[in-house]
Amino acid sequence: MPVILTPKTLEKLRLLINEETGYRSGPQLVQFFNALGFNDSYGQGFPSRWMFTDEKLKIINGSPELDRCIRSVLSPANFIDRISELDKHIAEFNKYLAFDKWRVTRSGAEIGFTKLEKIEIDDPPQASDNEDEFLKREFADISIEKIGLEGVVSDILEQRIKEIERCFPASAYLSVILLAGSTLEGLLLGLAVKHPKQFNLSKSSPKDSSGKVKSFQDWPLSAFIDVARDLRLIQYDTHKFSHSLRDFRNYIHPFEQMSSGFSPREHTAKICLQVLKAVIHEIGENVSKINT
Repeated sequence: MPVILTPKTLEKLRLLINEETGYRSGPQLVQFFNALGFNDSYGQGFPSRWMFTDEKLKIINGSPELDRCIRSVLSPANFIDRISELDKHIAEFNKYLAFDKWRVTRSGAEIGFTKLEKIEIDDPPQASDNEDEFLKREFADISIEKIGLEGVVSDILEQRIKEIERCFPASAYLSVILLAGSTLEGLLLGLAVKHPKQFNLSKSSPKDSSGKVKSFQDWPLSAFIDVARDLRLIQYDTHKFSHSLRDFRNYIHPFEQMSSGFSPREHTAKICLQVLKAVIHEIGENVSKINT
């Protein structure tokens, strides 16, 4: 089903193309839209950049070329080492798309679209975006057992948490980050296996090219995090910083760490450990509501 956007959303898309994801000059805009099937040239008499982009978006609105346009401007390949910036653009664009009953999703390097049954507006944040405020949160009850996963899975996750607690005082910060990321993924996968219907029916569940929900084994960690938020299992700030942990967890690949110049610090490890604690606490508090 082709994406059809209202004028306000098209205006936001124009800003993304012209300015917000990177400034595009007149010649660059011609090149951008020619890749979508147009055959224009830049020269004397060229209109203003915003008029040119508005005209092209109006022509392709509701066609497969509009889908290609959105995928192109939000392509992860254009945001190497800046994926968190891309996710912010997607989140901001989705605020407009909500009124068109669409949502842009990112699953790893893939940009997709989800059709919404009704206009959905996220609840206002109930917690701070600030790292320091997030780190100040205290949790009285951190229990894997309370989440109700299979016994063997719970035992393995508990062992990993104990190992993380040994790594942190030893200043093994990279180990903390990698273990926290893998534990988070194991926890959310175990929860999905326990509650397959709810996870599969979530609007954030990743789909294949035919629109069918992918098998859990093919879900990236980002999808599990988004579905956990969609099901109201985790709070706004925990959702946000869980994606930060996901990004840090990618440095399990030495060449990825080398190319980015990433050096694990105590502060980064603290955030990752706090994310894991917050997820365990919040899911433990909310998992009983998942079937209601």
